[in-house]
Amino acid sequence: MKVLVLAPSKSIHTHKWATYYKQQGIDVTVVTFKDHYSEKNAKEINTEVLPKLLPGKLSYIMSVIALKKILKTYKPDILHAHYASSYGFIGALTQYHPFFVSVWGTDVYQFPQKNTVNRKILEFTLRQADVVCSTSKVMGEETKKYTDKPIEITPFGVDLTKFKPLNTRAVEDTLTIGTVKALSDNYGIGDLIHAFSQVHSTYTNTRLLIVGEGPQRAEYEDLVQRLNLKDVVTFTGKVPNDEVPNYINQIDIFAVPSTERESFGVAVVEAMACGVPVVVSDVGGLPEVVKDGETGIIVPKRNPSKLAESFVSLIKDDSKRAEMGTNGIQHVEENYNWTDNANGMISLYNQIVKE
Repeated sequence: MKVLVLAPSKSIHTHKWATYYKQQGIDVTVVTFKDHYSEKNAKEINTEVLPKLLPGKLSYIMSVIALKKILKTYKPDILHAHYASSYGFIGALTQYHPFFVSVWGTDVYQFPQKNTVNRKILEFTLRQADVVCSTSKVMGEETKKYTDKPIEITPFGVDLTKFKPLNTRAVEDTLTIGTVKALSDNYGIGDLIHAFSQVHSTYTNTRLLIVGEGPQRAEYEDLVQRLNLKDVVTFTGKVPNDEVPNYINQIDIFAVPSTERESFGVAVVEAMACGVPVVVSDVGGLPEVVKDGETGIIVPKRNPSKLAESFVSLIKDDSKRAEMGTNGIQHVEENYNWTDNANGMISLYNQIVKE
């Protein structure tokens, strides 16, 4: 089988899909915009670059012409575009079939809300698709506002050979609350710091580990300074993806108090796979991947006090943390094993090619 993946080459998600396909013997090529190109990833996966000579969506005119040439030469069995409002739109304009479109989040939550033209672009893209995929049920429901086609739920699972308990947590009398997210208010980092401040005032053996980089890092570091938490809060900056399991395994309670819609919640699933109880906000796909009271706790968004209460409840109950950690591992094994999820997508490919 030959699959052409139309998506940002530098995205870890794109590379993960393409690498797995290649491992399964599928002839895969990634086609990406020049500003989304990854030289490192291109060394592992055959990659073609689309020109982007004009500003904004005007650049799509030349991109469609270039993509048609690639399709004519490569002749894939499946054209699969990720992100409906850009790559999906370009793929739709080629009128190539079979055509898969995977929605990613802002392309259905925000893009069509901006104006009528954007809405029509999304509707056109979904209308041209033979198969529409979403990583979560809640995002699938949002997508149904713009199409009457069935939505295939294709969770973005985790590699359980990498994300697993490593038994590397410190034995010392310190409890670590942490997260692995971009440093932005979209992910509630400010709320997390305020909640931690409330917790640390009583439980002085706690520390906060923030893994990731983002546009508001300086703002959060300043907040930590003003709250007199500098000695107990660590900002690691961006870390390589293959080191993320090591950092998650340093954490006792994993937090993702997002304020905006999360399409799925990969970081939360990774934490549960490592046996770490999670505390998440009631946003987007987060409540879908967490079993409230079993693998973690779901709290209202933008509510540092409730977030702090949940942290305290887990700090005070070692056995509950351990139970949630064990339940989380089982939950991920049953529902979000990357191998099972990726094979599910390949099964969809085979089904459509047969038809």
